[in-house]
Amino acid sequence: MTNQTMTDEAVRRLAEGTHHDPFQILGCHAVGKKWEIRVWFPTAESVTVEDLYSLERVKNTALFIVCLTEKQKKALPLHYKVNWVEANGSEHTVVSPYTFLPQLGELDLHLYAEGRHWHLYDILGAKTTKIDSISGVQFSVWAPAASRVSVVGDFNGWNGLRHPMRTNGQSGVWELFIPGLMVGDIYKFEVRNHQTGHVFVKTDPYAKAMEVRPQTGSIVYESTFKWQDRDWLTSLAHFDWQKSPINIYEVHLGSWQRDHEGSFLNYKEIAHRLVEYVKWMGYTHIELLPISEHPLDESWGYQTTGYFAPTSRFGSPDEFRYFVNYCHENDIGVFLDWVPAHFPKDEFALARFDGTALYEHEDPRRGEHQDWGTYIFNYGRNEVRNFLIANALFWLKEFHIDGLRVDAVASMLYLDYSRKNGDWLPNQYGGRENLEAIEFLKTLNAEVHTQCPGVLMMAEESTSWPMVSQPTWKGGLGFSMKWNMGWMNDTLDFFQQDPIYRPYHHNQLTFSQMYAYSENFILPLSHDEVVHMKHALVSKMPGDTWQKMANMRLLIGYQTLNPGKKLLFMGGEFAQWQEWSDGRGLDWYLCEQPANRGVQILVRDLNVLYQTSPALYAHDFDEEGFEWIDCHDYEQSVLSFIRVSEKESLICVFNFTPVPRYDYRIGLPEKGIYEEVINSDSELYGGSNLGNAGQLITDDQAWMNRPCSTRLVLPPLAVVVLRKKS
Repeated sequence: MTNQTMTDEAVRRLAEGTHHDPFQILGCHAVGKKWEIRVWFPTAESVTVEDLYSLERVKNTALFIVCLTEKQKKALPLHYKVNWVEANGSEHTVVSPYTFLPQLGELDLHLYAEGRHWHLYDILGAKTTKIDSISGVQFSVWAPAASRVSVVGDFNGWNGLRHPMRTNGQSGVWELFIPGLMVGDIYKFEVRNHQTGHVFVKTDPYAKAMEVRPQTGSIVYESTFKWQDRDWLTSLAHFDWQKSPINIYEVHLGSWQRDHEGSFLNYKEIAHRLVEYVKWMGYTHIELLPISEHPLDESWGYQTTGYFAPTSRFGSPDEFRYFVNYCHENDIGVFLDWVPAHFPKDEFALARFDGTALYEHEDPRRGEHQDWGTYIFNYGRNEVRNFLIANALFWLKEFHIDGLRVDAVASMLYLDYSRKNGDWLPNQYGGRENLEAIEFLKTLNAEVHTQCPGVLMMAEESTSWPMVSQPTWKGGLGFSMKWNMGWMNDTLDFFQQDPIYRPYHHNQLTFSQMYAYSENFILPLSHDEVVHMKHALVSKMPGDTWQKMANMRLLIGYQTLNPGKKLLFMGGEFAQWQEWSDGRGLDWYLCEQPANRGVQILVRDLNVLYQTSPALYAHDFDEEGFEWIDCHDYEQSVLSFIRVSEKESLICVFNFTPVPRYDYRIGLPEKGIYEEVINSDSELYGGSNLGNAGQLITDDQAWMNRPCSTRLVLPPLAVVVLRKKS
């Protein structure tokens, strides 16, 4: 390095925080036949190197210099210590960060620029490491429109001029290794925009941990957790999910249960309570509303600011690992709600990260959700796609998550989603399809299925977009399954009708069979149906209290017995009356009330029947598993069908009115004795105890194109399930 580097202009840029590469000035540099050691300490009164050489301040700046001979320089360590005294007399010693070579390799930067670095979370962000036996933290961040990026934190008084980073060519990635920092240190990035000169402080997009809200600092974190779920992961890799029972209990961790003072439980406490309950109830999986860090409790996690950090509300990242591990040790899978469709405008997070539309699309007609007040990711940018796909893989690999439910897929697929005419931009062919988002979703699903065998990708997609759950090599989007929003809307609309009007809405129950096998469907009764003044499920039902409870039992029975995997939001299983609120725990006292307890016991018995009956899950996605007995009895609002597998058949008969049907004849596939395995009107479940004395015997009368039949009693607002005795 020559003296030209040390011009007044260079020092001025360093002082103003506009120098793109402080390593050109700071550190140890050859000057003629001698060496200069230069350090920048805005708060120092005096500075020495290795307690040997005193440095002189340059022209009333924060730059300190000492000139050494070749011999003196060779006597110093490569990574020398700098000692300084503050104005208040405090003394400090650090190894100079400006003695280390760049740590990011060309291959890493090349893959990132192409959008194909799937372990990007190991490269960007904050990572504890050792370089030449010196311990510290390597910081890296992408900010291409910045003229300076600095690491700030308690360790430097949040002074943005103390630790300016170096830029890596045209990559837009800045990096700096700071010796002496360790796990637990709080940090952010101070960014100066190149064009406007505006300076702002941002959290790390790749932070592995964050402070508890309302604080927003990123935390240096490294996991020390020892996983104990090898057997579960081995079985997951060979999981034949299409022909297996999948019954999902959807949970918001902050409001499932709380302690006696109304405070949050931590991850470990929730793990033990929730797993015990879920196993007792007979669910196979838990699906968590988003637990990525978010500043506002009321957003339920859908306004994510820390994509790589489990929320600190309930504990540390390793405590969340404990939660997942404990679920797996008890044979419970864990799905996670994941939000790649949008992100909030909070100034401390991703929004306008380097002063420009970096992660979001610049044009608001493509870059903003007016309804939600959020930004939309720019799926056409390689680094943004890489950020999201690496994030999905991060949760699956680092936290052993068994699947992701991808939120708001419809909003990603359509450029005119929830927009008025003239308020959106068509694609290059003039269409409304978001071609960049489509390619992103295909790449996402292809990589997940390749790298994480057995993991499920589930789309919340509310339109008739074709082949959502078909492989990408067939032209599909590549998801494993899709939420059946049509079934949910039609079913809930039907159930909210007074029974006297239900005959006129009968097709809402039968229509779903017209498309039931066009996708791999999940039948959801989710959190979205019990918020925003929509009322709790049982409160939607018509009639008096008894009829509401009977309808609730009938609804869960109808969901359980229909083709498709299942999802129920917490509280629905015991007919919680109040609409869900994130601000309090569920009304568990209701489980002591006979009617609510009855619903809970029925749901438990249905779940057990579901898990132990291949007829209810082995052919969820093909027509072989379902046969109508009679779908035309709209006048009496009665439906009957058979669920079929190679091992058994179940006869399912539904009465959607409060009128008992005596001597109701149905056709059956075989002669014999049929046992009544479920009757939702049982006294045990809070019903009127009207039924068939436990079994029925067929007669020879052909009926409904079946070789034999029987007459049964259909209880009011109830489902009866029959199985032929062997």
